[in-house]
This record gives sequence, C-alpha cells and structure tokens, in this order.
Amino acid sequence: MSLIRRNTGLMPSLWDEVLAPDWFGGIQKPLRNLPAVNIREEESQFILELAIPGQKKEDFNIEVDQDVLTISMESGEKKEETVKQYTRREFHYTSFKRAFTLPESVNQEDIRADYREGILRFSLPKKQEALPTKKRLIAIGG
Repeated sequence: MSLIRRNTGLMPSLWDEVLAPDWFGGIQKPLRNLPAVNIREEESQFILELAIPGQKKEDFNIEVDQDVLTISMESGEKKEETVKQYTRREFHYTSFKRAFTLPESVNQEDIRADYREGILRFSLPKKQEALPTKKRLIAIGG
C-alpha cells in the first residue's frame, strides 16, 4: 500500500485534471509553491521526504488527524528583511500545506520527523501485523 497525496487546493485546474492528464507516465508540470516530495517504501516503514531548504524546524506545523498526515508552514517575512533594499531578490518563502492519507498499515503512534540540511524527513513505521513474516519450514509428521 502506498501513501496518497490529497489535493488541498480549493478547486483543481480544469486543464491539469481533465484536459491534460498525465499521459506520459510521470511527466507533469511541477506543483507551484509546494515542496517536492519523495515517498519510499521499505520493509518495515515508509520514508516521506520534503525538500524545504532555508527553514528552521520550528517553522513547520505537523499533525495527524483521522489517518491524514498534514504538513504546513506559514510564510512570515522577517521584519529586518522588509527594511532592506534589494537590487535583485529571488529568495522567497511562501506558505504551503500538504496532506497525505496514511495507509492502515502505518503505526501512527510511532511516526517520527527530522529536519536536516533542508530535508524534512518522516519515518512512518508499519504496524507489526503489516510486516512480512519470515519463511519457516514445516516438518511432515508421520
């Protein structure tokens, strides 16, 4: 089972959703103002990574409610940055909100998050009953 991205926008773009579906197997225009996400499944857990450089771990709001993991950040330009005069300014941070529906196999009580080197990484461990069982040999009686 995999994690499912939820659309948090008010209304999906008609062109993106209906008229220009993903015909080429993964070639889509990047989502504006949303951090890029990698999701990897391992034997005992899912790993979810968001690329969000230049922030502090205190900038993020992370919550789990009714099988939905929601990650958000509010844009807050620092006061000293608004006073400075820039010749050119390309650095900017915007608010975002991403929500992921968690599969039933995730142990929600043990979800861990870590933010290092611009990557917000989540460890989503699987429940014990969802882990693969080891092969065992059965002896034939007789």
